[in-house]
Amino acid sequence: RMNYETPTAIQAQAIPPALSGRDVLGSARTGTGKTAAFSIPMIERLMRDDQSMALVLAPTRELAAQTLDVVNKITANNRDLGTALLIGGDSMGKQFEQLRRNPRIIIGTPGRINDHLRRNPKLLSRVVFVAVDEADRMLDMGFIEQIDDIFATIPAERQMLMFSATFPESIIKFSRKYLNNPERVSVGEAKADAPKINQEMKRTSDNEKYTDLVAELVAREG
Repeated sequence: RMNYETPTAIQAQAIPPALSGRDVLGSARTGTGKTAAFSIPMIERLMRDDQSMALVLAPTRELAAQTLDVVNKITANNRDLGTALLIGGDSMGKQFEQLRRNPRIIIGTPGRINDHLRRNPKLLSRVVFVAVDEADRMLDMGFIEQIDDIFATIPAERQMLMFSATFPESIIKFSRKYLNNPERVSVGEAKADAPKINQEMKRTSDNEKYTDLVAELVAREG
């Protein structure tokens, strides 16, 4: 139905060990098909135990929403595998309504998931499968303490898949803390820095910020 005929490289490498129950540490950039690489074994796992749940953590609301779209298409919106999208900037009331339907798959950003955990500490008590997408971005954005708080509420007996475009020391340390003897899979070269990008810092003030921004935009091309 989704025209999935031949797996992408990351899918071919990640899905078999995930289906066997292994944790997976994957290196893959956006656009390589990694959402399906963790969603397919996740759904397979949930179909074997109708009391189980899964959690997908994403660094941004946009990526979380894209993941939800893929998951809903794979499950064909199967009510037995209901989903909830818990992201910042969205109505809490709307999210409470999703949770009242007892979703089996929760997809969201760390901050908003913690908001819900403060109201319901047992929200993730049946989670048996966790996927962390773009983990390097998540740590760069300062989510490490929030992620620690989330994992403190999830059963220790769980399967975890983690994907990252790069593997700085912070990611290696994180993976050692939470993954159990993971299968390492990689597509392309994991580089610490994106090519041909210069980073500069300009000091400004609240009053001058807009004028300085416009001046910088005018001075640049492309």
